[in-house]
Amino acid sequence: MKIYTRTGDRGDTGMFGGERVQKDDLRVEAYGTVDEANAAIGLARAAGAPTGIDEVLLRVQSELFVLGAELACAAEKTDRLGLTLVDSARVDQLERDIDAFEQKLPELKNFVLPAGTSVAAALHLARTVCRRAERRVLAASRTAAVRPELVVYLNRLSDLLFVLARAANQEAGRVDVPWSPRRG
Repeated sequence: MKIYTRTGDRGDTGMFGGERVQKDDLRVEAYGTVDEANAAIGLARAAGAPTGIDEVLLRVQSELFVLGAELACAAEKTDRLGLTLVDSARVDQLERDIDAFEQKLPELKNFVLPAGTSVAAALHLARTVCRRAERRVLAASRTAAVRPELVVYLNRLSDLLFVLARAANQEAGRVDVPWSPRRG
């Protein structure tokens, strides 16, 4: 099977279920940005994320793939995806992950810069892309049927990625880099 189909050469793409939309449609922008977040997480994993962090990231990557598939599908056809969709139970799991990693971290008393180890920096990058994905999904929800759980999931995931970046630094013996605002 060839990777190219030429069906999108005029600037449109097929959604799951057969509908064709322009490639700059808000839904396409949303699932494309979710895909970017997934790739950024893959970068963190490839940089050598510690085992406990890597296991969480692997699960999250699979969940993001499902979330993207849902965004690429007409709302009335999601049952045809044959997937367990992201729901409040997935959000609850993200919260449990945040709590588990955060309890091992020193209390945060100021803002930190996205720095430290290569894994932590990649997780901070993934966090910022995840925040953009959240904004894109929210924008898409104004013109298409998007379940609110998707926005909540991305919001919570960005929190988790922040905590995992701090945990990666801690595990490597690196201190988070505090932000020091310059005055005057």
